[in-house]
Amino acid sequence: DDGGDALLLLHGFPSSALDYHRILPVLSQRRRVVLVDFPGFGFSDKPVDYSYSLHEQADIVLLALRTLGIRSLALAAHDMGTSVACELLARRERGLLPVQITALCLMNGSVHIELAQLTPSQQLLRSPLGPLFSRLSTRPLFLAQLRRILGRPVPDEDLQDMWALLGHADGRLRLPQTIGYIAERHRYWHRWIGALSRLDIPTLILWGTEDPVAVRAIAQRLSDEIPGARLKWLNGVGHYPQLEDPIAVGMAL
Repeated sequence: DDGGDALLLLHGFPSSALDYHRILPVLSQRRRVVLVDFPGFGFSDKPVDYSYSLHEQADIVLLALRTLGIRSLALAAHDMGTSVACELLARRERGLLPVQITALCLMNGSVHIELAQLTPSQQLLRSPLGPLFSRLSTRPLFLAQLRRILGRPVPDEDLQDMWALLGHADGRLRLPQTIGYIAERHRYWHRWIGALSRLDIPTLILWGTEDPVAVRAIAQRLSDEIPGARLKWLNGVGHYPQLEDPIAVGMAL
């Protein structure tokens, strides 16, 4: 690889990089596309003794980019991945990032955690009952919860794949640990929102309007505080834009 400008896609909780599979054909025509399953998700390792901190997830992303020889990239992130993106941008602002980020796209993530509307499942996983709830979760319950946060139907095989990858290597049992990222969104709010408010690269806020978790107010706030950011609404789309309307998301990216 010549180290040219790639496109890095960061996924959310509790799924994996597979979320982007329906837009890969159009994106890969124009540039190299890089996808990473964060530790605890997808096909990556899911160890018991690991912090699953967003800071360590950012470290893993940088290790992957170094291994692939990528020095310059555009960055698109969804859900939990938007906070990993914020950590990368905070390091960039401090001169600590070993790669160049040339553009940014944020999709339906609760960066402004104070505005988010957490689902009952998220609240349970964060409670002392989290380990028990994760053990007792079933595929029908998981699929029903997913469909509640969608604005448009998603192919059933995509939802089934999410469940299968969640169970891979006992990932379902790690959910009470991996959901710790929500507490970090509160803890590092000033670090991450501060970096966004001083950002100096082209930024697109690409947002499904019907998301009951990462609500419209978050997108509007991000658009207002990121200098020069462009806000594009995806009408009728819920929490998973890249699966609900892959054509619109692929064209926007």
